[in-house]
This record gives sequence, structure tokens and C-alpha cells, in this order.
Amino acid sequence: MKAGIVKKIMAFAAATTIAISMVGCGSGAADKKQNSLEAIKAKGKLVIGTSADYPPYEFHKEIDGKDQIVGFDIEIAKQFAKDLGVELEIKDMAFDGLLVALQSDKIDMVFSGMTPTDERKQNADFSDLYYTATHRFVLRSGDEASITKMEDLKGKKIGVQKGSIQERIAQENFDKDSIKSLDKVTDLILDLKNNKVDAVLIELPVAEINVQKNEGIAIAKNLEVKDPDGGTAIAMKKNSPELLAEVNKTIKKLKDEDKIKQLVTDANKLVD
Repeated sequence: MKAGIVKKIMAFAAATTIAISMVGCGSGAADKKQNSLEAIKAKGKLVIGTSADYPPYEFHKEIDGKDQIVGFDIEIAKQFAKDLGVELEIKDMAFDGLLVALQSDKIDMVFSGMTPTDERKQNADFSDLYYTATHRFVLRSGDEASITKMEDLKGKKIGVQKGSIQERIAQENFDKDSIKSLDKVTDLILDLKNNKVDAVLIELPVAEINVQKNEGIAIAKNLEVKDPDGGTAIAMKKNSPELLAEVNKTIKKLKDEDKIKQLVTDANKLVD
């Protein structure tokens, strides 16, 4: 009797140990966190953040009676989503809120003409550069003759987009009180035309588009601003090596096929 009882107890204990072990294995597999790339593929959707007031990078355009966000950044995002085999969702927001949205998982990536500065690299991973442009000052027409160098802008009001690389350049070259930062480039151009700022610092392709669309403004001649951190890249959450490798493949393919230039040209044609 005692021997039988002991055998039953030992068998029960062994079975319990195996069950606990199996539960532990199952829990470990379930708790394994998906990396960024796996998460995007699992939900079948790539959610990107952009600030759609920056043609030809990204901007609003009415097509077939419907407001759409277009631009060469958006076309690159579409190509990347296609390469991943997922849908694309675009969220339009203020430029200085993009990295915050990325960190809080509201978006998967940032496609918004963003320069990978050292400060931004502390909070996000960045792809290879896919486009490079210099920065130029936009002035009221007629001011080009008197403003030909940076010193000519001392004491004047400089408009920049909040959170942009141009804001940082302005802060490095002008007094704090002479800088006006706004969320949207369109509002900066309006302030320029209404004499609320004396110059707006933006990237050359964006400057050219805005001069094309607006009367009474012009690009400052011979006043090119270069930046050592210059260049545009795609941002994603820190420690996303798998996603980084995939987006760099798409960028390399587009560059090897010389398609970036064509995307910029096509975006320029869409601007009203």
C-alpha cells in the first residue's frame, strides 16, 4: 500500500513539473516582443508621420475632388510599403511633434524631409541619406539688392519652421529675439508678405516652390547656407536594425535606378 502511494505521488509530481515547464515555455514565446519590422508586417500597415506643408517633399493637393497628401517623400514611403507588402497610412502633424509621435508609438516612421542631426539621433534611428539640398533665405521682392550676406540680416526678423534644421541654423547665427518660429511654412510665407518677418530660411527646393506660388517674394541672391549635417533621411524608433536595413534597401534601389530625381521632378509638377 505504502509503495503504491509513493509511486502515485512521484508520478503526480513529475506530471506537474512537466506541465509547469510547458507553461513556462509558452509564456516565454508569447512574451517575446516583436521588432519594429515584424510589428508592421503583422498588422499589414505602415503608418508614417509627415508635416504636409513642405513642397515638393510633402504637401496637400486636390486630385479628382479629393484632398490628398503628395510629394516625393510620400512616393518613397509608398515604394517602401510596396516592398514590405503592406498598406500605407499617412498622418499629417506639426513638424516638431513628429519624433514625439514616433516615440509614443503613434506612427512607425517619419517621412518628412528630416535631417539626422546628432540631437535627433539620440531619440531615433535614421536611414541613409536620400536627398541633399542647401538652405536659402526668401525675402520680399526688392530686398535682394540690400541683403547679399548673413550680416545684412542682423537686426531683422527671421522666420523658421519650429523644430527644423533651419531653426537651429538661425539660433546659431542670430539673436533669440530676432527669430520667429512657426509650425507651418505657409504661415511663415504669409508673415513675410505681411511684413511680420523680414526673411524666411528654408531649403532651396521649398523656397523655389513658394516663390513660384506667391507674388511679391524672391530668393536672396548669392546667400546660400550650407550645413555639415545636411541631407534628408527617414526616422524610426531607436534600436530598429531590421527595419533600418529594409528601408535602406529601398533607398539604395531608388538611387541606383536614379528615381529620386524623377520623383522630385514629378512632385514639382504637382505644385499649383
